[in-house]
Amino acid sequence: MSAPAGAATKESKIMEHTISVKLKIWRQRGPKEKGQFVNYSLDNVSTGSSFLEMLDMLNQQLVEKGEEPVVFDNDCREGICGMCSLYINGHPHGPVQGITTCQLHMRKFNDGDTITIEPWRSAAFPVIRDLMVDRSAFDKIQQAGGYVSFNCGGAQDANNIPISKEIADTAMDSATCIGCGACVAACKNGSAMLFVSAKVSQFALLPQGQVERKRRARAMVRKMDELGFGNCTNTGACAAECPKNVPLSNIARLNREFINAKFSE
Repeated sequence: MSAPAGAATKESKIMEHTISVKLKIWRQRGPKEKGQFVNYSLDNVSTGSSFLEMLDMLNQQLVEKGEEPVVFDNDCREGICGMCSLYINGHPHGPVQGITTCQLHMRKFNDGDTITIEPWRSAAFPVIRDLMVDRSAFDKIQQAGGYVSFNCGGAQDANNIPISKEIADTAMDSATCIGCGACVAACKNGSAMLFVSAKVSQFALLPQGQVERKRRARAMVRKMDELGFGNCTNTGACAAECPKNVPLSNIARLNREFINAKFSE
């Protein structure tokens, strides 16, 4: 069935819609250098382009002028790696909930808007350069948790696995955490409790995670404190800004897991 007359033209007009934006971007040459905001202007930005594509346009413009491009981190651009960690207009990953920066599109902004872009602000995430931070602290926490010792064998039929759907779903909700650090950036104390609780919960709820269950909770919390993350005050900003909507209930579970592990020492 052919499209109605004029439909293609209407769609192309929507795709061709462009805006001009003012960018207020944090520039910092290194972790020990003093940073500052620098203002840029960008015209003819397609509303169909992603936020990272807009930054690519800016960098192309800067390179053509012989200036240093803005350094930012990204990889998959599919919302699954969490590397596109930008603080945009006061929100980790931008003003739209449930998405990462690479999934944010310029149609969410208006012509003439000023967009403020910063790196994650946390003592545990030192700035490498401009908008790129060192998030290896999360890797160290996960390494402290270790692996599971359960021999899973071959893949079983789903109906034969002795795990209730409710528990499996809860574990999966925790496992959706991509370790981007938005929870830390959103927290006034720079707490990593939502991240750590998600990683502890995804194993604590399943049979495969029972062998190291108590050791894992102790080790991951200890490493989190050692790396300088702040304390949780249960304001809920972490869960509100999480791009994967990891539930706040994980933090309560982590507290229970840690207390039980401490009493068993």
